[in-house]
Amino acid sequence: MANEQPHWSNILKRRLANFRKETRSEEEIKAEETELFSKYYSEWKGEGDRDESYQNIPRFYYKLPAEDEVLLQKLREESRAVFLQRKSRELLDNEELQNLWFLLDKHQVPPMTGEEAMISYEAYLEVGEKAGPKSKKFFTARVFAKLLHNDPFGRISIMQFFNYVMRKVWLHQTRIGLSLYDVAGQGYLRESDLENYILELIPTLPQLDGLEKSFYSFYVCTAVRKFFFFLDPLRTGKIKIQDILACSFLDDLLELRDEELSKESQESNWFSAPSALRVYGQYLNLDKDHNGMLSKEELSRYGTATLTSVFLDRVFQECLTYDGEMDYKTYLDFVLALENRKEPAALQYIFKLLDMENQGYLNVFSLNYFFRAIQEQIKLHGQEPVSFQDVKDEIFDMVKPKDPCRITLQDLVNSCQGDTVTSILIDLNGFWTYENREVLVASESDSSNIHDLDDP
Repeated sequence: MANEQPHWSNILKRRLANFRKETRSEEEIKAEETELFSKYYSEWKGEGDRDESYQNIPRFYYKLPAEDEVLLQKLREESRAVFLQRKSRELLDNEELQNLWFLLDKHQVPPMTGEEAMISYEAYLEVGEKAGPKSKKFFTARVFAKLLHNDPFGRISIMQFFNYVMRKVWLHQTRIGLSLYDVAGQGYLRESDLENYILELIPTLPQLDGLEKSFYSFYVCTAVRKFFFFLDPLRTGKIKIQDILACSFLDDLLELRDEELSKESQESNWFSAPSALRVYGQYLNLDKDHNGMLSKEELSRYGTATLTSVFLDRVFQECLTYDGEMDYKTYLDFVLALENRKEPAALQYIFKLLDMENQGYLNVFSLNYFFRAIQEQIKLHGQEPVSFQDVKDEIFDMVKPKDPCRITLQDLVNSCQGDTVTSILIDLNGFWTYENREVLVASESDSSNIHDLDDP
């Protein structure tokens, strides 16, 4: 073993022994030791090529193509379209859904629960084997347990299960449909993306057949505003596709596919033709000088024309205007806020107007500032003014804020009285309704009793 190379540790010991004989400072000796140790340790581990090891790490981030990289942008769009088409082919089509219903009906297990056909877990698994690979994900123990209620035989409703499958398929179809308009491919839609989606959806909705094409742009603006008002509270200009699917707005919009939709349903549906025409018609009626914009004086006639001038001043101070006038899009936000005062997004809109100093809360001064305008309107109508102290105490009693001297937006939302409080402060008609609530309830009760007497 004479030719065997000496072990690196022995070499290190010998060299260190020689170094100790030299007259050098401790710092120099330690530095030399560290350098030698690092060198020999690297040789022993075989890490001479360590600097190139990063090349073995797979790339996991690809930046979005720049605006001038047209070819890369086109390639990205095409690849996403192919991916979404593949995902679409993985969903059950109409023929496969019909076949699934036939199999479920064929394997129902008696007795029926009322008029509901039922299926046991064993039969459920058997259907899953026959239904094909696309249906496999629906036939799991977890899905069965989710739909299992109080059946004494441990079965689930065939109709409930089939509706569950239909809902899942619809959600995936809709997600794929929305994703086709996601230009950035980041899982959200910008305002222009959603406008394109709804514009191309109009011909598929029978309830909108009567709309003039010249009105399409106003309809699309009206529809898109509801999504952004409620789903983009921070006004980022984009909404997650996931949030669109989770809310009920898309259901309301696609409800217009029903050719026999009742008049009541149309009137209560923001996306229906009568509703859109109503909102736009109100805007045109307010626009007395026909310049396509609304001044403060024109907006003051909104609704029952009882909004206070102080509140309207705040609207024009805080909201986007053009030379002091409001356009249709800003008007839509205004309408959505006042027509949905129970909703947190609407309360946030109104709270921002009431919070004059942007403090994040309303105090006695804020309440008094807005209520004085209500008192002035009461005097103009020749009635006795109401004491602010009484109104202030009632507001704090209704809201029950965490801080007894301040009302935050969260306090308003938590109290479920935000619509009443805001109405008292900004609208004479809203205040009058609150002030005379007991009389109104009594008159409604008397009216109901009269109708009861009229019944045979």
